[in-house]
Amino acid sequence: MNKIIEFFKHFKKRLLIFLAVLGPGIITAMADNDAGGVATYSIVGAKFGYSMLFLLLLITVLLAITQEIGARIAIVTTKGLGDLIREYYGIRISLVVFLLLFIANMGSIIANFAGLTAGLSLFNLPKIPFLLLFIFFMILFVSKGNYQTNQKIFLGSAFLYIAYIFSAVLARPDWNEALKNLALPIGIKFNSEYIFTAIALLGTTITPWGQFFVHSFIIDKKITVNKLKYEQAEVFFGAFLTDFFSFFMIVAVASTLFIHNIPIHGAAEAALAIKPFAGQLAFALFAIGLINASYMGAVIISLTTAYAFSEFFGTEGSLDAPINRSKLFYGIFSIQILIAFLIILIPRVSLFKIVLYTQGLNGILLPVIIFFLIKFANDQSLMGKYTNNKFYNYFAILSSIIIVLASVFVIVSGMLGRI
Repeated sequence: MNKIIEFFKHFKKRLLIFLAVLGPGIITAMADNDAGGVATYSIVGAKFGYSMLFLLLLITVLLAITQEIGARIAIVTTKGLGDLIREYYGIRISLVVFLLLFIANMGSIIANFAGLTAGLSLFNLPKIPFLLLFIFFMILFVSKGNYQTNQKIFLGSAFLYIAYIFSAVLARPDWNEALKNLALPIGIKFNSEYIFTAIALLGTTITPWGQFFVHSFIIDKKITVNKLKYEQAEVFFGAFLTDFFSFFMIVAVASTLFIHNIPIHGAAEAALAIKPFAGQLAFALFAIGLINASYMGAVIISLTTAYAFSEFFGTEGSLDAPINRSKLFYGIFSIQILIAFLIILIPRVSLFKIVLYTQGLNGILLPVIIFFLIKFANDQSLMGKYTNNKFYNYFAILSSIIIVLASVFVIVSGMLGRI
């Protein structure tokens, strides 16, 4: 009996510590399922049914390993990724990396504002007034709330992804077929369209900004090295959770649009198209999920750039810092939001091209960021006993090669007009 009591006491203690570190890993991973992610998963389900689900397992492992490396570096060194790049590679390299990150992030923020606009249109809501309302809350929560307040908002938004589970259930899928495709590459094809879509599936989940954000958010949370193993568990759980919801997004569309051979080009079309087959509630839940994903993506990616600027150029940047001490941090966050809003209002701007080249730039930048992660994670003077093992290094290098080849494929296909 005493052993049972001791077990539960020990379990309770570990659970409380895990809950204390909860946040960075889950929020970063979930934000990868932004508007671009929802659109990609919708297209995957509509074009190829369940056949691409097996890739989610590989993507989950890749996301978990890369995010864990960043989290471990942040906790052990207590320095942001931008700080380390500046200290070890100088201000010129820092400036180049920051400019590339800023451009890539702006493209992603614009894509998320396009997602917000599409989500609003599904409920026949006026675009400009509601976008301005969203912008007001974005800037208000970030500038006036502290770290804890914003983390609770982000975790609350992450919880809303449960809408996709209900949407999938209402679509009445073939669960046996879905689970078989998750475990085995049953319906794999080797044509260019299938390969491109598979690459897009990879690119929408593993992003440069995600590496910066998990690093910066951990620093802002002030997690200490004695809680490292708990944060590693939280990062792994976040990677699992993001692709757990991705699974249901794909299933919801595959079980309605794919089996009826209905083509789509984005998440908003998917929400409308599943309505006749899965009903009004499934449509509403899918649309709410799109708005939530777009909102969360826009805020977190904008925050990433603000964090990165502060780290690269040595200014103060923290959600716990008041505006008068972090004017540049909050200013850069707000400027990105406003630029994205203005670009969305331009009638002839090609959002498709913005998303295409943003994804290409992300694909080129990500191996560079992984290079920095590997260098820092293997530096014994920085990491001590917490350096990388060989498996992590080989896996990260192989992943970088795949991502570079994938990015080249995407850019060339776009230039040739094949996507």
